Amino acid sequence: MSEHISLTLKIWRQKDKNTPGKMVTYQLDKVNTHMSFLEMLDVLNEQLIQKNEEPIAFDHDCREGICGMCSLMINGQAHGPERETTTCQLHMRHFKNGETIYIEPWRAKAFPIIKDLTVDRTAFDRIITAGGYNSTNVGNAPDGNSLLVPKENADRAMDAATCLGCGACVASCKNASASLFVAAKITHMAELPQGEPEAKLRAQNMVAQMDAEGFGACTNTYECEAACPVGISVTTIAKMNREFFKANIKGD
Repeated sequence: MSEHISLTLKIWRQKDKNTPGKMVTYQLDKVNTHMSFLEMLDVLNEQLIQKNEEPIAFDHDCREGICGMCSLMINGQAHGPERETTTCQLHMRHFKNGETIYIEPWRAKAFPIIKDLTVDRTAFDRIITAGGYNSTNVGNAPDGNSLLVPKENADRAMDAATCLGCGACVASCKNASASLFVAAKITHMAELPQGEPEAKLRAQNMVAQMDAEGFGACTNTYECEAACPVGISVTTIAKMNREFFKANIKGD
């Protein structure tokens, strides 16, 4: 396989949230297949800057698959064609010479476009804030056997805690539902004894905030799980629904 390919890039360009956007075509040659997808965009931006053209705005930070900032729809798929892979971990060897790649921002009412490929995801922050705090004083790291947690619960909590908050689940859902994100955050604490004191309010408030932000209802199509770069299971949504149901049955 050649280490260099040529690509046609069709990229969404939008000056700001109030200005209509459009797809703009760019030709990029001699793309090293060892590059990550974001490095490829860096090369394109360098060329645009050299031509005194406006570079493409896109979110990125750690570039190690940890922060969840790299939010791109690539050929209609959140984070691109590889399963359980963030955009920054996607490499150009997964694309063919001469291929046309469509690159768009997350599409959701609750994620308004700021510029080009960058969207406002502070709705997620407000959902987290609505979850409140954990009143259990954990202090310093306790002895491993001082607080007993069944392994099955610990495993489910750890799996849910890996959520990056990237928004791929929202972008891939036809209803732009945030159910998988909210479910992961609720499940993380619901599986642990430290999360019990605020369990009721956490479930009620986070679900209420999710609805207030304008996210849609769960479609039950499992597209969110397929798009999630860390493979969070839709079983967390079932857990969220149970926690919400329990909170309202026992509520005032």
